[in-house]
Amino acid sequence: MPNDELRLGGMALANGVLVHGPNAWGCAIRHPDGRLEVASGFKRYRAAGVTNVLLRGPARLAEAIALLPSVRGRMPEAKLPFERPRVLTAMVGGAAVAQVARGSRRLGPAAQELVAALASLAPAVLALRSPDLAAYHGAEHITIGTYEHGEAREKEHERCGSHLVGPLLGTLAIGNVLAARAPVQFRLAARGLASLGALAASTEIFSWMVRNPDHPVSRALARPGHEIQHRLATAEPTPEQLEVAEAALAACLELEHGHTA
Repeated sequence: MPNDELRLGGMALANGVLVHGPNAWGCAIRHPDGRLEVASGFKRYRAAGVTNVLLRGPARLAEAIALLPSVRGRMPEAKLPFERPRVLTAMVGGAAVAQVARGSRRLGPAAQELVAALASLAPAVLALRSPDLAAYHGAEHITIGTYEHGEAREKEHERCGSHLVGPLLGTLAIGNVLAARAPVQFRLAARGLASLGALAASTEIFSWMVRNPDHPVSRALARPGHEIQHRLATAEPTPEQLEVAEAALAACLELEHGHTA
């Protein structure tokens, strides 16, 4: 039977898994010597109270990001996915490619923004190419999915952030095409507003996709994310990696079920 009590989120680390619920988080990592370390805590910032349609998507993202300093403070040896030097290099390179694309005279406005959006995703794709990270990503999905559905699940999950790729690429391209029409002195601010609007719109579309998984439009929008999960972002975890994910889940649930903060 599906478990609808809690809606959980998660993040794969290069050496472990972070699981978070409405109020609390749990994280587990595997040290090189095989030792399992677990930590948990209550969230300092919660987005549940944000109901404005333009702000609740960005607020949910901010909630997940706000966890990371707490996790690192409790677990200094946790390896976050974007900390590797080559990922940081890819971020700089992606920004450069986006700038060149927007200045190209051979591409139309829509094509410029599509290339720029794809370039901005390159660091995320590169981060997920790590074998350990992909396996822990699979362990995260299996563990959370099994808890939520009450039955054994596979390494792809219907709420993975990869499903935002389709909606986000489209909304970013449209928003930045419109921002490019703003006067030069306001164009930077217009691009910032366009990015915020794209994030808000894509998260609302994503929420609709989760509620309507069998709708043809939902399946079409989810397809790129599913392929990214299946081919790049996840791998079958080892029993030891599953143990790490299950420890993170148990630590999160222990605080959620006894929630007092």
